[in-house]
Amino acid sequence: MANLKSLAKDTAIYGLSSIVGRFLNYLLVPLYTAKLAAASGGYGVITEVYSYVALLLVLLTFGMETTFFRFVNKTDENPERVYVTALAAVSGVAILFATAVLLLLDPVASAIGYADHPEYIGMMAVCVAIDAFQCIPFAYLRHQGRSLKFATLKLLFIFLNILLNLLFFLVLDCGDVFYAFAVNLFCTAFVTLFFRRELTGLRQRPDPALLRRMLAYAWPVLILGIAGILNQTADKMIFPRVVEGTEGKVQLGIYGACVKIAMIMAMITQAFRYAYEPFVFAGQNDRNSRETYARAMKFFIIFTLLAFLMVMGYIDILKYLIGRDYWEGLRVVPVVMAAEIMMGVYFNLSFWYKLTDRTVWGAWFSGAGCLVLVTVNVLFIPRYGYMACAWAGFAGYATAMVLSYFAGQHYYPIRYPLKSIGVYVLLAAFFFIVMKMVPEAWPLWARLGTNTVCIALFAAHAMHYDFPPSRLPVVGRYFRKK
Repeated sequence: MANLKSLAKDTAIYGLSSIVGRFLNYLLVPLYTAKLAAASGGYGVITEVYSYVALLLVLLTFGMETTFFRFVNKTDENPERVYVTALAAVSGVAILFATAVLLLLDPVASAIGYADHPEYIGMMAVCVAIDAFQCIPFAYLRHQGRSLKFATLKLLFIFLNILLNLLFFLVLDCGDVFYAFAVNLFCTAFVTLFFRRELTGLRQRPDPALLRRMLAYAWPVLILGIAGILNQTADKMIFPRVVEGTEGKVQLGIYGACVKIAMIMAMITQAFRYAYEPFVFAGQNDRNSRETYARAMKFFIIFTLLAFLMVMGYIDILKYLIGRDYWEGLRVVPVVMAAEIMMGVYFNLSFWYKLTDRTVWGAWFSGAGCLVLVTVNVLFIPRYGYMACAWAGFAGYATAMVLSYFAGQHYYPIRYPLKSIGVYVLLAAFFFIVMKMVPEAWPLWARLGTNTVCIALFAAHAMHYDFPPSRLPVVGRYFRKK
């Protein structure tokens, strides 16, 4: 229980930077969707370019973040040498990438459909190279338990990014996609200045022999990462090529804007991941570790289901985060959120092959999920549009999740409380159906009131069976006295 409390504390701190930061970033969604009308396709450009950025970030870090945590926790390795070796490898690749793109900027921009705006591609190439470089110092902060500095730097980026976007789009009324990319590049570079302590005074030097061993561990993680990120971004890359021309950018922009509302699930998963990855590797020798992992899985599912119900329950308010001409895409939100829950479960399940050094299995699982996702997108986008993108993600994550569970139970069995988890899933599904059955003709206060009751009943069930008030920190003292 003490380990779970520590995990909860770190998740809360990382969650501050992830959830609060993403929430503040939501301010950019109404800003962009107000200044870049759906018909212009401008937000579609942002959605597409950032999908390439996400994939490139995985390629440029090539599994070194997870590999760093694996090797830094080995008793026979020098932690600083592991850090320096990983840092040198990632920074070297990032520099080569940025240099190559800038030298070949025109043909690269033409190849991905931005011959008229190569500056978009140049700025984002440098930005993603800096992002990749920063991944290792950020991982080092997590390893050292310096979650406050981690959260502070993440929030610094967010606040600066928002302020500059407001300056250009609202105060100066620029209204051009160029400024969105330029601000991102500036803010990313600015944060690098605060890593002086992590980049200077290091006594160790990169170790080629250690690097070879790290790369042997990392390459399946890279394949896993590529397949995983394609599960999140392939739809946004495929859509403009299936639905060509301006209409493709318009529809992609609507889909991308509505997906932002569903991304609260990605925030929770990301916050949990930041805390859970070092937690798992550090505690792998604990004799009760498997029981702890099982309980952590259950708690993760409970909180993500609660978040799902809260978003769907208050969607009539949250929809104002995007412009009115984007509202037609709101039907993708529950599907995308359900897919994100399965992605989070898959992440939880993934540690069996990371702890047993069978990372190649993760590549197979994610590859299978990615194949399903791409197939569904290619076959059904022409008929169903961006709804096919949402269901493709659902199918892809479900495939990877199921495969990982059954293989994990063979190689690294963990007794997950499936019956209890199943009750929560059914309960959440029941309340979601109740919410959907509330007539739209009802006044807003009546719809929100009904949905609030559903959310409260789900929370009450969780508190009764898994989070009794007497066991909660701070307030638990009051209930124990009574």
